Amino acid sequence: MSRFRGSYTVMVTPFDEALRVDEARLRAFVDWQIKGGVQGLIPLGSTGEFLSLTREERRLVAATVIDQSRGRVPVLVGTAAEWTDEAVSLSREAEELGADGVMVVPPYYSSPTDDELFVHYRRIGEALSIPVMLYNNPNTANVDLSAALVARLSEIDNISYIKESSGSVSRTMDIIRLCGERMTVFAGYDAWESYRVGAQGYVSVFSNIAPALSTELFKVTVEQNDGEAGRQLYHRILPLLHALSGDLYVSATKAALAMIGQPVGAPRPPRLPLPADKAGSLKRVLEQMGLAATH
Repeated sequence: MSRFRGSYTVMVTPFDEALRVDEARLRAFVDWQIKGGVQGLIPLGSTGEFLSLTREERRLVAATVIDQSRGRVPVLVGTAAEWTDEAVSLSREAEELGADGVMVVPPYYSSPTDDELFVHYRRIGEALSIPVMLYNNPNTANVDLSAALVARLSEIDNISYIKESSGSVSRTMDIIRLCGERMTVFAGYDAWESYRVGAQGYVSVFSNIAPALSTELFKVTVEQNDGEAGRQLYHRILPLLHALSGDLYVSATKAALAMIGQPVGAPRPPRLPLPADKAGSLKRVLEQMGLAATH
């Protein structure tokens, strides 16, 4: 049985009105997520605007989430960096702070070769005693971790999870076929479809807004193995997934949280608050799903 399974929220980073990290809001958000039934938390992913935070702020966010969680759910900290030495340092720091694992997207500018990626991840894996979750997102990282490369990486100690966001469900099948029990796949997109072909978790953006629904989708589809009930639930969720998708997903997620009465501030530049026309359609989706605040 995998150590990590289920719906894990890739968390937003709350900011105050001056766009400083809001520690009090972050602690409250952790408690709200856990109360809502989330099965794991991932701070400092793309949704957490990690590239728009200083090194000191990244440590603050990681330490705060780990401390506030108090072991109630696993915490995997995003520790990606363009420079291997920095990724190793961030990952070691996360382990020292008490993280249960780290999530690492490939270097996102240098377009590394497979051999360079192997060395990058081997150095991270060898530096830690906690699990590493690979994060394949070719749309934003400019790197695609092929199933063959993932199988090669799965031979490295501690590298035993992947967030698969290529958008290809067949890729999930290939990874499972090539890696066997050495690699547990978490979906980044297409959660229900990925569950049905063997994914054991979902790194969920929409779980920021509806943690209970995201967890229910996992429990029904995977734990209860009820594909039809899971499909029906997924169809209820799809309008929200579509409303959050696209280049404005961080702004949309933060806007949605304000609409449901869980404000976490605006995003940092260059991101801007969600445009009014998109905010209107997002609010209608939340109202139709019964999620929008009524006061």
